[in-house]
Amino acid sequence: MEPKKNPKADVGRNSGLYFTIGLALMLFLTLYAINHKTYDKSNIDIGQLNLDEELEEEVPITEQLQTPPPPPPPPPAAPEVIEVVEDEEEVEETVIQSTETSQEEEIAEVEDVEVEEEEEDIEVPFAVIENVPVFPGCEGGSNEDKKACMNKKMQEFVQKKFNTELASELGLSGIQKINVFFKIDKNGNIVDIKSRAPHPRLEKEAERVVSLLPKMVPGKQRGKAVRVPYYLPIKFQVQ
Repeated sequence: MEPKKNPKADVGRNSGLYFTIGLALMLFLTLYAINHKTYDKSNIDIGQLNLDEELEEEVPITEQLQTPPPPPPPPPAAPEVIEVVEDEEEVEETVIQSTETSQEEEIAEVEDVEVEEEEEDIEVPFAVIENVPVFPGCEGGSNEDKKACMNKKMQEFVQKKFNTELASELGLSGIQKINVFFKIDKNGNIVDIKSRAPHPRLEKEAERVVSLLPKMVPGKQRGKAVRVPYYLPIKFQVQ
């Protein structure tokens, strides 16, 4: 028995395709409706700008006010009565004498002025001086003998004059050393005494003893008296 319907006329055979196309179309329309935006035309209208008309600013005209100058001061009032005072004092005129000289005037001769040369205060060390200062009692012998004699005489002089008990009174103990510096000037006197010691009282005692040294024969360099610096160490032990 043959079928009555034509298989090509079957409507349901493409239903899946139609459903898919319809679904895609609905999704497209939904997405378009969601993303669609609208604007209010009244807010966008910014009006029309007319550049033909230019703004003209009116500048007020200012006037400088000139103040009138102050009036001149009134003239001083004239005195009622003018008294005339007679000048009876006589003025002595001073005559200025001319300082110009004539050819007939004699010129006094000026005597020669002698200029005294100041002697330089030369200082020569004790170790290299040609003629050392001579301590009293050390006149004989060579230059080296005079140096040795001078050192010996000074040590003996200090031992006799120095107060060694002062160190024990100050509470010092052991060996005490005092360095004394002085100069023998060109006249043989002791000057510029300086000292270094563990205590200021020891320094003063050392300077006192050195100031008692006798006057010496000054040292000479090339036949002229010169200043000679000298170093004197003082050592003693406190018992």
